[in-house]
Amino acid sequence: MSARQAGVRARAFARSLARASRARDRGQVTVEFLGMTPLIIVTLVVVWQLVLLGYTYTLAGNAADEAVRAGTAAAPGERGAVCQEAGTAKLSDAWRADAEVSCGGSGYVTADVTLHVPVLFPGALDLPFTVHAHAGAVEEEDGH
Repeated sequence: MSARQAGVRARAFARSLARASRARDRGQVTVEFLGMTPLIIVTLVVVWQLVLLGYTYTLAGNAADEAVRAGTAAAPGERGAVCQEAGTAKLSDAWRADAEVSCGGSGYVTADVTLHVPVLFPGALDLPFTVHAHAGAVEEEDGH
């Protein structure tokens, strides 16, 4: 075998090793990605749950504001029912089901709202903790 033939064989062998190495690398990337997939999914679930927690805080604050606004305009005898209805009117069914709205006070009306934080999908499960919101406003007087 001549030196030229040996060089050609060496280059062919090196090319076949390079091809095999690339094929193994592709497999390695797939294995690494599959190993990271659970971590990626857990991260997305945690981020989504934090979004639901923040949204629940926003809903509770708005419900308390709406309840106290309606409560200040209502007659003292009707305040509880009007406040309850206004506090839950803009909540979706998932949050409205377990919502607790209470109003009280004379001269200075307060509203307290408690909502349960859902797990992953509103209406499916609730976390074992709740979000509380409080609002207050001075009672409106009749101009008569």
